[in-house]
Amino acid sequence: MSSVQTASLRKNSMPKVPKSVVNPNELRLDQNENTGGCSPRVLARLRSLLGQEVASYPERSIYEPLMASHLGMKTEEVMLTNGADEGIHLLCELYLNPKLDAIMAVPSFGMYKHYAMATDANIVEVPMSTDFSFPTRDVLAKISSKTGLIFIGNPNNPTGTTVPVEDIYRILETAAQIAPKSGVLVDEAYFEFYGQTLLPELHRFPNLHITRTFSKAYGMAGLRVGVLVANANAMQRLQRISSPFSVNTIALTILPIALADQGFVRAYIANVKRERQRLQNSLEKIGLRYWPSLANFLLVEIGEGRAAFLKEMAKEGIFLRDRGSDPLCGGCVRISIGNKQEMERVVEQLPVVLKRIGWRREA
Repeated sequence: MSSVQTASLRKNSMPKVPKSVVNPNELRLDQNENTGGCSPRVLARLRSLLGQEVASYPERSIYEPLMASHLGMKTEEVMLTNGADEGIHLLCELYLNPKLDAIMAVPSFGMYKHYAMATDANIVEVPMSTDFSFPTRDVLAKISSKTGLIFIGNPNNPTGTTVPVEDIYRILETAAQIAPKSGVLVDEAYFEFYGQTLLPELHRFPNLHITRTFSKAYGMAGLRVGVLVANANAMQRLQRISSPFSVNTIALTILPIALADQGFVRAYIANVKRERQRLQNSLEKIGLRYWPSLANFLLVEIGEGRAAFLKEMAKEGIFLRDRGSDPLCGGCVRISIGNKQEMERVVEQLPVVLKRIGWRREA
């Protein structure tokens, strides 16, 4: 076979790689991402990356003092992670085993159960109330000497609801008394939209652990960077089971620029609050039930026509999150909040698609 034939064969056998995974005609409102992307300053830094930077192994420890300063914590209490997911994973590995319980209110972020199951821990799911308020009394009743880790999303995904801080204090105190070796995770992935944090309480509650992410308000989901905060003793144990290279060099390099551009974050938060209200107003006008949210999404009840609704919205290029697999919100979809133009498109298509599938407002 000639060299020309060989080259032709290789070319024809190579899989086609898309130039971009982003389709400008599609509106992806199913992942709670910042649909406008990251800060222009971050993007400029990404474009200026040098080959040597990409070729170097990442050193997250260099950037952790900066992150600690931003949070008002000590460096030894902070770990940068590969998204908030890695922080959740590490906590499961540290606190859970086949003899212990993982307690979580449901519905909640699916990765809690995913990583807890990987440890073969006993999964204790506590159903939320019909209004999706946090079942504090029932969670407290489940705490025992076998409790290893308790998960609290605040605000919670997929409901957008929050947990009263006094209730979290009761859970922390009860867990410390009954299961002194257990941990409590407060997942603050949507903190920027809510504005309340338990970080100042870290020294009051040694069993408290907090995760944050840059995937939402900062528009950096594709770079996978998050942060885990815990007391120094717990952090020492977490460091032993973590990889020093889990956060990539690109994410670390742009982190200082992302933290410095708080104007970008504030503008996005203001947009989310404004457009979330626009969507709520439209839902009320139509007669669709939704749950008030303090995050960058809304959980909306469609009912039996949920599957058809999602299919028809997708035909219009609008993709929403299906919650049909969850019996507690089986007739629901989750709608991420986009910018003004995007939400105008959603509001315009909602009544059209509902009419198309034969949805009727309840009397």
